[in-house]
Amino acid sequence: MNNTSSIGVAVIGAGMAGKAHAAGYRSATAVFGDNLPEIRLVSIADAYEPLAVEVAKRFGFARHDTSWQAIVDADDIDVVSVVVANALHREIVEALLAAGKHVLCEKPLAGSIADAEAMVDAAASSDAVARIGLTYLRSPGIAFLGDLVRSGRLGKFINFDGEYWTDYACDPNGPISWRFKGAPGSGALADVGSHLSYIAELFGGPIASVRGGTLHTTFDTRPKPVGRVIGHEHAEVSAEREVVENDDVAGFFVDFADGGTGSLQVSRVAAGHPNTLKFEVFCERGTAAFDFRKPGQVEVTLLGDEHDLAGPRTVTLGPAHPYWSGGLAMDACGVGIGQNDGFVFQARAFLEEVAGVAESESLPRNADFAEGLHNMLLLDAVARSARGGGTEVSIPDAASLVLS
Repeated sequence: MNNTSSIGVAVIGAGMAGKAHAAGYRSATAVFGDNLPEIRLVSIADAYEPLAVEVAKRFGFARHDTSWQAIVDADDIDVVSVVVANALHREIVEALLAAGKHVLCEKPLAGSIADAEAMVDAAASSDAVARIGLTYLRSPGIAFLGDLVRSGRLGKFINFDGEYWTDYACDPNGPISWRFKGAPGSGALADVGSHLSYIAELFGGPIASVRGGTLHTTFDTRPKPVGRVIGHEHAEVSAEREVVENDDVAGFFVDFADGGTGSLQVSRVAAGHPNTLKFEVFCERGTAAFDFRKPGQVEVTLLGDEHDLAGPRTVTLGPAHPYWSGGLAMDACGVGIGQNDGFVFQARAFLEEVAGVAESESLPRNADFAEGLHNMLLLDAVARSARGGGTEVSIPDAASLVLS
């Protein structure tokens, strides 16, 4: 834990998600009270220097760096978010932990199961705080429904049905990038399926096995960019094309260790759906539904309502729900909420843990690396199911895992 009067923060990776982490740290001291030490925004690091300069200036960081090694060596940095390509996570995180720095790593945890296992070991051997960002768990609507279902107010859990559709890869002439490289299962499944699967486990508990795994690549090749590709942005491309190695669409069924089933489908080529995350949870005494296109509300159906009033009721989120009171500048019922707020709540929880602030029910800790490894084992099981024509595949650690 940090025992000094201030905490120095850096972000490695200045792309789309890196900006979200930077903004989260900048706003973290403005929510949930004043029990943090001084937070110093020190550096944004990115190999592409113009981007590092731009993001550091935009979010109020004191300087920029062009290598992650500079962050490892810096004496004035205590906390680091790692927001780069998955395959780079292990080397960077291990070096940061060895230097005694606290690490918040983006999901998926690593580029391979072996790397993820090594990162879990490195975290266990370090006195530093090592956490993974499962940002959607910080959405007030999702967190509220998770509490509602797990408390038993809707009765025993039966089934989860979820979709996460995006369209950032709809254009067959969109440039190739690291997102389109890697083994089957490292595409849409790893990118957005990782989110949907940990959300499913919020309601049903650890997933014990998967079956019916399918992976599909819609566009087999993509053009090479002329310059640098940042996030999901389009860029000028050349006539030369490269092979797409992973999946544009994925789907699978799950069986939960404590009973209940689920169906999950994800896509990065769903035209007209830039960021559609939606799900419905079915229980013995009712259902709960969420659509991230309307993040300020949820729907709940309660069996036993009078017949002429039966059906889903819309609940507008407000101070009675997670993260709302004190987490928003204007925290009255019905004000706007979105994905960016989740990064603020995530950063706040991480900084509080580093500072040694006692955990509260309103701001639980972020997930540890073991949960990140479990998420990767789950996705790997889906890829193995797909290779086996949809065969059932067990998740190795499900029986012993305790999820946050």
